[in-house]
Formats: sequence, C-alpha cells, structure tokens
Amino acid sequence: MATLGVLFIDKSGRRPLLLISASGTCLGCVITGLSFFLQDFHASKDLTATLVIIGVLVFMLSFDVGMGGIPWIIFSEIFPINIKGSGGSLVNLMNWASSWVVSYTFTFLFEWNSAGTFFIFAFIGGVGILFIGKLVPETKGRTLEELQTCQ
Repeated sequence: MATLGVLFIDKSGRRPLLLISASGTCLGCVITGLSFFLQDFHASKDLTATLVIIGVLVFMLSFDVGMGGIPWIIFSEIFPINIKGSGGSLVNLMNWASSWVVSYTFTFLFEWNSAGTFFIFAFIGGVGILFIGKLVPETKGRTLEELQTCQ
C-alpha cells in the first residue's frame, strides 16, 4: 500500500491522499471499536473476530497509503529554507512524542474500555480529517515561493 501511495501521490495530490488515508484510519478504528462493543454483548464470535481483522487491516492499509509518509513530504515542502532544519526537528519531535503517548496510554485505555479505546482513536482521527481539510495546503506542482505567498 505504501508503494501505491508513492505511485498516486503526484497524480492525486498530497492533500486528497491524506484525506483518504485519514478517513480510512478513522473507519478502521470505528470497525475495531464496534467489534469490541459487540463482543461485550456476547454477539457472534465469528462476527466480532471478522470485524477485528477487517478493522485492523483497513487501518493499516489506509495508514500506509498516506498518513505514514505524506506528512514527511509536506513538512519538507511547506517550511521556508531558513527554518527547514528547526521546523523539521520540531515535526520529528512531535511525531515521536505523539507515538509515545499512544503507545504508553493504549494499555491503560484498553483495560478501561476496549471498545472505547478505539472510539477515542476514531474521534482523534476525525479531528485529523477536519485539520487536513481546513489547514493542510496542497503542495502538488507548486513551488516554495507559491506556497509561501498563500500562507
């Protein structure tokens, strides 16, 4: 899927691919949360197991298409030359700090409420979709000067 993302990035653009990827990761979390929610009601074990697999696969494939790599491309395209090093360092710090927070809190959240954990992550994914839709510029085919004038 990451290879498909690389092939489509210049055809479809960074922003649309990010929106598709973020929507897919959000959907994957909703499906996984729904499977744990149904499991709490002792629904069909085959159905809940199938939903978990589908949810995790949808999340992973969607993440690989865009959210995994495109943010690294966009940040390198939108920062001016004079702050590219500092900006890139800050983006990298925030990425790793966010990854640590998710990794650290997942177990606690999952013990609290397995379905709720994935619904919380789906909500955060929904906020990400809104963020991308409102604030992330399309950088496909634009020069650094063009990007700087519209910000």
